[in-house]
Amino acid sequence: MGKGLFMKTALITGISGQDGSYLAEYLLDLGYKVYGLVRRETDTMRFLHSVQDKVELLYADMRDPVSLEVAFTKAMPDEIYNLAGQVFVPTSWHLPAETFDINVGGLARLLNMVERLKPETRVYQASSSEMYGNLNGLRNEETPLRPTSPYGVSKTAAHNLCGVYRARGIFVVGGILFNHESPRRGPEMVTRKITLASADWAHGKKNKLKLGNMQARRDWGFAGDYVRAMHAMLQTEKPLDYVIATGESHSVYEFVVEVLHCLDLIPPQAEVADVVNEYVEVDPKLFRTGEIHDLRGDATLARRDLNWTPEVDFEGLVRMMVESDTGVASKGRPAKGQVVKSGA
Repeated sequence: MGKGLFMKTALITGISGQDGSYLAEYLLDLGYKVYGLVRRETDTMRFLHSVQDKVELLYADMRDPVSLEVAFTKAMPDEIYNLAGQVFVPTSWHLPAETFDINVGGLARLLNMVERLKPETRVYQASSSEMYGNLNGLRNEETPLRPTSPYGVSKTAAHNLCGVYRARGIFVVGGILFNHESPRRGPEMVTRKITLASADWAHGKKNKLKLGNMQARRDWGFAGDYVRAMHAMLQTEKPLDYVIATGESHSVYEFVVEVLHCLDLIPPQAEVADVVNEYVEVDPKLFRTGEIHDLRGDATLARRDLNWTPEVDFEGLVRMMVESDTGVASKGRPAKGQVVKSGA
């Protein structure tokens, strides 16, 4: 869609987060009018710094239908991207009711408004690979959902709600995104914990980082690639759910090793495990309840229907995050993937 054509309007909930900020930039480049929903000013607002004069922020709470309806009627969007949520799995064990009220109730309130006020609005729901739980092999759109945490159950309920409203004629899709990271990832997430710690390592400090299960494996991609898929899902003729993933999984241990390679901290003849032990300590208290051992997604359908492929590979992603958090150009092995400037 060119800038001279009819301007579409998008409403992004959770716009100040990692995905919301990348998506806002992408939609603005496509010529959209972008509204962003925020609950309050947070330090993540800095991610919108480059586009703040082009985005109209609306204040609302996903748990408050009145504020949501005011925001909806102000934007009257052609497309809604529901990215707001309680996204941290450990928090869902401490606050399961709040997690459900935001992740399931918030979507239910939005879909109810769409049906009542503008039923032609197309809705993207941020589903999650955590819905699958512990299964072997690649997961695709037909894989049974067996979540192992309150967060995973909340995302599964919201995902199923999309199907219910789709049957009522609403264009709503669930994007089953596997783990996607960037320099804008929250500091409580394991990848960002590691790259933030690497800022000290880059300057000669060997502050030991405490981590939980280092053998847990995840399918890690770049958030900037994944927002392109979100948009593409709402441009199709029929609403369908799609898995978005790289198809490769790497362990937390491998992530740490790649960070150390980026900083040139593993001498050629050194035992890699010994070097890792200098920088990282395994803390059993950090092991997650209901840990998923290996998450890997099959994005065949998205590649076929949406013509989507990720541009940043694992090594490129780690290097991007390390360079952002350390302020030091990586010295390690060259990455195979294209590294997109983060803008963070």
